Amino acid sequence: MAAPAIPPIRLGLIGTGLAVEKLHWPALRTLTDRFALTAFTDSSAEQGRRFAAYSGTDPARATADRAALLARDDVDAVLISVPIPHLYEVARDALAAGKDVFCEKPTGVDAEQAEDFLVLAAGHPDRTFMVGENYFYRDDLRYTRALLDSGAIGRPHLMAWRHAGQSVPRPGGFTSTPWRQRPQYRGGVHLDFGVHHIAQIRLLCGDVARVHGAVQTANSTIDGPSDLTLNLVFTGGAIGNYTASFPEIPVPPEPNDMRLYGTEGVLVLAGSDAERRVTRSSPDATTHTTVFRGIDNGYRAELADFADAVQFGLRPVGSVAQSVANAMVVQRALDSAEQAAALTLAPVPGAGAVPLWRPRGSTGLFDGLPGQRSSSTASFAA
Repeated sequence: MAAPAIPPIRLGLIGTGLAVEKLHWPALRTLTDRFALTAFTDSSAEQGRRFAAYSGTDPARATADRAALLARDDVDAVLISVPIPHLYEVARDALAAGKDVFCEKPTGVDAEQAEDFLVLAAGHPDRTFMVGENYFYRDDLRYTRALLDSGAIGRPHLMAWRHAGQSVPRPGGFTSTPWRQRPQYRGGVHLDFGVHHIAQIRLLCGDVARVHGAVQTANSTIDGPSDLTLNLVFTGGAIGNYTASFPEIPVPPEPNDMRLYGTEGVLVLAGSDAERRVTRSSPDATTHTTVFRGIDNGYRAELADFADAVQFGLRPVGSVAQSVANAMVVQRALDSAEQAAALTLAPVPGAGAVPLWRPRGSTGLFDGLPGQRSSSTASFAA
């Protein structure tokens, strides 16, 4: 006899802004076997109406506020997508109400609140509490991690990554939100967006043992530093440099690629959201390039991981501890810049090396996931 079907998780949305519209809802609508949206709320009634319109959700599922939503018996779990300064308080209330929680990143406004997130998670061991980090689930990054784990480039010894791109308020974009232009959280764009880059670095290079950072302010449209350069020493012995610049003036096209140098090869990660490329170079000057198209950059996979944690008791990759570990690299980088000194990072309890996520029940990396992959071989020998 076939096992009975597991009913979908009854989900409530707290906040229905840009992150839900552009990132989470497109993923949720492909996971109707895992989630059933039963309620939503937004501090902006206009935004709530907009969500109901574009998602096709019955407007009657709107609630007056989060307290009303959290009091509902037909909500098992919540997806929290509110401005960064409010993430902690909303997550706290949701856990207290007995809900499982998928919370937007980062874990708090500063190092002290990151610690509060750890304490909050420890206080609710019976609940799934996950912080979104789609970079842990991106197909190209997981593929790269698998190559590294297999020894494809030998012992990694150097990471180099420069990311630069104009950042000015644009209607309909994330930079248009006032709370991002005048952030009430330490680090501004480097905590909000840059924490994704730190997640990528930790996924591929391991935990960071020491940082030496410097910052500059060169963008009048946002408060806080626009530039960050960071020298890194990893616990595995490799070293690296990460530089991120978000100026207000247009900049020439930048490669924005990440390079990982090993004793037996080099990996280069490049491309856009629409087409990501991973190129492995061998000592004989042969290059093997895998191109990823049509992937959703991990949003569907992270929600599937959350559902697996709620329904099957699996430990999610995107744990609170892993998110805190990402955020603490940013916070210690800012400390380093202020003190003009190299600083160590204490291990985050419960974090450690980021696990490599695979679809549940699969030994492959891409089973059941959207997107296409193609490979080619070339040579850069003279």
